[in-house]
Amino acid sequence: MFVDRVEIFVSSGKGGEGAVSFYREKFVINGGPDGGDGGKGGNVYFIVDRNTDTLSHFRGHKHFKAQNGKPGLGRNKYGKKGEDLVISVPPGTQVFDVESGKLLLDLLEESQKILFLEGGKGGLGNVHFKSATNQRPTYAQKGMPGVEKNIRLELKLIADVGLVGFPNVGKSTLVSVLSNAKPEIANYEFTTLIPSLGIVNVGDYQSFVIADIPGIIGGASEGKGLGLEFLRHIERTRFLLFVLDIANYRDINTQFDILQKELKNFSQELAMRPFGVIFSKLDALEEEEISKKIEEFLKEFNFSLQKVEDNHYLQASKNEYAMEFDTNSPQFVLGISSVVGRNLDILKKNLYESVKRNA
Repeated sequence: MFVDRVEIFVSSGKGGEGAVSFYREKFVINGGPDGGDGGKGGNVYFIVDRNTDTLSHFRGHKHFKAQNGKPGLGRNKYGKKGEDLVISVPPGTQVFDVESGKLLLDLLEESQKILFLEGGKGGLGNVHFKSATNQRPTYAQKGMPGVEKNIRLELKLIADVGLVGFPNVGKSTLVSVLSNAKPEIANYEFTTLIPSLGIVNVGDYQSFVIADIPGIIGGASEGKGLGLEFLRHIERTRFLLFVLDIANYRDINTQFDILQKELKNFSQELAMRPFGVIFSKLDALEEEEISKKIEEFLKEFNFSLQKVEDNHYLQASKNEYAMEFDTNSPQFVLGISSVVGRNLDILKKNLYESVKRNA
């Protein structure tokens, strides 16, 4: 089961008590204090583990506590330090304080290990309280308490390209033919119920990561459908790819208009992300009808792109050296067919160049 949000309670370990002890040995009268210090409580760490891609292992397990420090002993022996607690999470996990809503950690790098809560300090043994006026102290310090915190873990997938489109427009089929991912594919809406990532190989040493999320419908930013729950998974993407079904009962202009509005309602920053547009399912229409629909689309949204070949348009850079592009316009527009493999190599090249350009 895919789980991308969970609340848990974490606590570092309490420090061990200091010992109250006096030296005892045959023929030694009135030995002095020799109570050792308590051990420090265990710390709480987070570590990023790429071998996990969900928070599902936290289901049914809500309380996490590091070990307490052991009490001190006689003969000036320190108590043992409490065992640390290391919590493994997938890359892209964010840690929020439940009460304040503040972002505490953003865990991205593989094998990154970060101290989250420090264990309580161990108490001092009575040996520390000996003085000229008190040769036999009969008290020691208690250990300091650990730190407790209610936190919320949220997973935001890390990808270079995020797909945006209505349900059943061919996003999952596209991901399956471009990458190594194997999402569920069927001829009905909301086939994709969880996000999925795939690695797209462009050359021997060139690749990028693509993310497929459940389809977005009108009102998704207000909680309708599945889109709102998963829109945050494309917040980290460098580049957005709008997938418009050219044979859908919704015309491509309507699809694009609604998708853009939902992105803006969800996040203004996300709506300003560089993007491209593809028209899927070219195999379902005649060439003349395809060309007409694409030309009408470009005219409707006032996109000024250069035609490279049939069903393929590119935006000219405003600055040849800095490779600056108009963020309100797609960097490319392309018609494709995942079923027959039409223009998929061109799409890979355009996506890879866009990812590099917007790194």
